[in-house]
Amino acid sequence: MTAPSTFGLSSEARNLHWLLTNLVEEVPGIQSVAVVSSDGLLLLSSDPDRNDAARTKTAQPKGPRGSSADLATVVSGIGSLTIGAAKLIQFGGVKHTMVAMDEGSLFVMSISDGSLLGVHGSADCDMSVVAYHMALFVGRAGHVLTPELRSELRKSLEDASAGSTR
Repeated sequence: MTAPSTFGLSSEARNLHWLLTNLVEEVPGIQSVAVVSSDGLLLLSSDPDRNDAARTKTAQPKGPRGSSADLATVVSGIGSLTIGAAKLIQFGGVKHTMVAMDEGSLFVMSISDGSLLGVHGSADCDMSVVAYHMALFVGRAGHVLTPELRSELRKSLEDASAGSTR
């Protein structure tokens, strides 16, 4: 994983980047991670280089096709679908969702205020270990993911994208 630049970010934003980096590096089988706001915008990603690969049409990394924005889109869609299902069934809020596929898994967990943590794991990842570490991330990140921090993270992603197209 290439660590994104955290220069100029608040200590809370740097801490979230650090937590995300640790999640990816410490849990075997995690391929990519995205933190998505309640309105579906990518706030934080484990693989910022995916955006460049999608724009330049270079060899695609293994995982969600194209870019980290693709993972954010899938996570947001699954989050919306499960929230709608929970309202329809009236069993309370959604805590987490797991989709098992032939060649990998997708995990989505609520953080706070509708924000979501999405993890794409390889077929051989230990789902219980991934879920445990996601819960740790959510527990540590949930209380600091304020509207101000979400705005800062979104702006830093936009600035990084604008800088890479120059």
